[in-house]
Amino acid sequence: MGRKPRIWVPYAYHHIYSRGNNRQNLFQDDLDMIEVFRLLNMIHLDYPFSISAYCIMTNHYHFLLKSEHVSLSKIMSIFNKRYSAYFNQKYNHVGHVFQQRFNSSPTLSPMDVLQVSKYIHRNPINTKTPIVTKMEDYRYSSYQHYKKNIPSPYPFINLNDLPIHFLSGNEQNSMNYCEYVEIEE
Repeated sequence: MGRKPRIWVPYAYHHIYSRGNNRQNLFQDDLDMIEVFRLLNMIHLDYPFSISAYCIMTNHYHFLLKSEHVSLSKIMSIFNKRYSAYFNQKYNHVGHVFQQRFNSSPTLSPMDVLQVSKYIHRNPINTKTPIVTKMEDYRYSSYQHYKKNIPSPYPFINLNDLPIHFLSGNEQNSMNYCEYVEIEE
């Protein structure tokens, strides 16, 4: 029996995530993290997409990704295949790198987008033992860009879509977004 077709809604953000096989670490050092962004940048050149929230943990990643013209399957299969090849070569690894193909779900309402982005950004402090005390101190999350007002170094990272849901002055939007994310539920 074949797999169920993946849902892709053009112009909508999708929560995309994947984990290392047997929960093994996928990202073991800074060079691995750099490779993630290098690959995303290369893919973006051929298949434009935007990411409004991301968090890369040691054994999994989360992206809030929107692709208007190319299917998510195309973008993410290229990413996972290329990262797997990099990982296998660097660590002399044989076998599956990822537990399964990536998971995704569309976020169809503005509130869904905000809730998923909050979940993504809170990953480093919602672990059994928090990795950092403040979300903005985690280097491999987009939250630092919102909280510290750091421009994105990559063209595929869109820092405008999340704060726009808080309708007040432009800078105030980012502050309101950060307040929303920092509220524990």
